[in-house]
Amino acid sequence: MHINIDKVSHQYETKQGMLPVLKDLSLSIKRKGFTAIVGPSGCGKSTITRLVSGLIKPTQGSIFISNKKITSPLSTVGMAFQNPVLLEWRNVIKNIILPLEIVSKNMTYNQKRSNALDLLKLVGLEEFENNLPSELSGGMKQRVSLCRSLVHSPEVLILDEPFAALDAFTKEDLWDVMHKLKKERDFTCILITHDLREAVYLADQVIVLSGRPASLQYDVKTNFNEEKKISDLYSSEVSQLLATLRNQIEIAQNKND
Repeated sequence: MHINIDKVSHQYETKQGMLPVLKDLSLSIKRKGFTAIVGPSGCGKSTITRLVSGLIKPTQGSIFISNKKITSPLSTVGMAFQNPVLLEWRNVIKNIILPLEIVSKNMTYNQKRSNALDLLKLVGLEEFENNLPSELSGGMKQRVSLCRSLVHSPEVLILDEPFAALDAFTKEDLWDVMHKLKKERDFTCILITHDLREAVYLADQVIVLSGRPASLQYDVKTNFNEEKKISDLYSSEVSQLLATLRNQIEIAQNKND
């Protein structure tokens, strides 16, 4: 296993007192796997991403990547969010190479640019390297954000609802882009999402969290088709899996009540 979360509990300090978010959460993610985490709103999904990336430390328990305990922020983790957060004064190529300016200072600009261009070709934006973010559509901005999250070749990629704000057609198009990136770069991926179709289409493992404070409620392998197509989402097998996941989230919501 590449990522191990071992009996992790976490709470935040608020004006009203301590707010427990995670409780005795244990789960494992295989190397080069793609795991989607779903659950009720506010159950701690995004907290998991911050813990795995080392941005915060758990109140209790431990998290390991490649058997090494996480104690500080990791340069081997890439992250993409719902908001692409591109710098408006930098063009596409300079937005993408930004992580390399921090973690790969010994690379020349041409090496950084070449790496970024390879990713732009994978996502179909090689002709937009000199455009500013204001000249891009929402879907194009998210493609640039994905390139930026992968430009330093991270071991782990964390996606925190990166497609949530997009229309249905753009979202499905980016799902296929994500499959292409995963096939070419072969990283370990954690996806946070509220979209069960997205979870099933992208991931080979779907984890359902219980209501807050969250623990592991349900863990299932998708494995319905290695060469996935959008049409697969309408098969009886996938429909049954989606129904099971919906039921598990309903149970989690009742627990949260």
